[in-house]
Amino acid sequence: MKAAVIESVGRAVVTEVPDPTPGPREVVVEVAACGLCGTDLHILQGEFAPKLPIVPGHEFAGEVVGVGDRVTEVSVGDQVAVDPSLYCYECRYCRTGHNNLCERWAAIGVTTAGGAAKYAVAPVANCVKLPEHVRTQDAALIEPLSCAVRGYDVLQSRLGAHVLIYGSGTMGLMMLELAKRTGAASVDMVDLNPARLETARGLGVSASAATPDELDRPQGWDLVIDATGNAAAIQDGLDRVAKAGTFLQFGVADYATRVQIDPYRIYNQEITITGSMAVLHSYERAAELFANGVLDPDVFISDRIPLDRYPEALEQFAAGVGRKIVVVP
Repeated sequence: MKAAVIESVGRAVVTEVPDPTPGPREVVVEVAACGLCGTDLHILQGEFAPKLPIVPGHEFAGEVVGVGDRVTEVSVGDQVAVDPSLYCYECRYCRTGHNNLCERWAAIGVTTAGGAAKYAVAPVANCVKLPEHVRTQDAALIEPLSCAVRGYDVLQSRLGAHVLIYGSGTMGLMMLELAKRTGAASVDMVDLNPARLETARGLGVSASAATPDELDRPQGWDLVIDATGNAAAIQDGLDRVAKAGTFLQFGVADYATRVQIDPYRIYNQEITITGSMAVLHSYERAAELFANGVLDPDVFISDRIPLDRYPEALEQFAAGVGRKIVVVP
């Protein structure tokens, strides 16, 4: 079958690889679409994936075309979205309910072959059946949405909060949509990309600008969310949190990123600084939200690029052009 392969640091190709064979409790999914994510760029740069080469792609959905001999939960012909998370269920963190912090954490498309291919194999436990009205070509959005749902679980936000989001890419826009539905009094967004801010305005952001200095909230925001991973944005955001407010590090920064904090201010103003890592007990809820129309795929998916052009798609994503880019086998 045809698949994208990150062969070595900085090199991605499209080539032929063997068709996957399901184990007893696994299924084979014919991929309808696979989303690109910042994690894919980190893998390309030699981070995250324990070894190369690897077939990337942890955001995918499609149709079941093969099942193992002990699979009863789904059948050939079912359409499913795939939670890429692979946990050991044995370590201290798994046993205390923090599976996303598993000491042996692994993921489809990161540590094992993923969905940037014609076919992908997954444990049946990771497959969520989709209603007939959901297009599998759009359902690659469920995995990033599940990360956003996890972010809001961490925030434990209260009604009437004023929210500031850094970054109006896919994840920032998803946090916007969830903020609107969790009782925020206002949701403001900053980004240096005017085209992306225009999309945010179309989705009903309260106010938008290139910098928070252009927004009228001198006392700060109750919830500040970084969806960029950019050091300058993170540093600025830490200074924008109101008293008793919360800063959420949601964007994935590279390993070398460093910022400064003011310990006295954190103490004196009771500021919370927290993070959100991937998916935790949120994938099924994200699938339900998606099926109920929480996102408009035609707004969120800006480009559908053939799998043959996977290296070009990565370059476009790295350049920040568009919103969610999906590759279509």
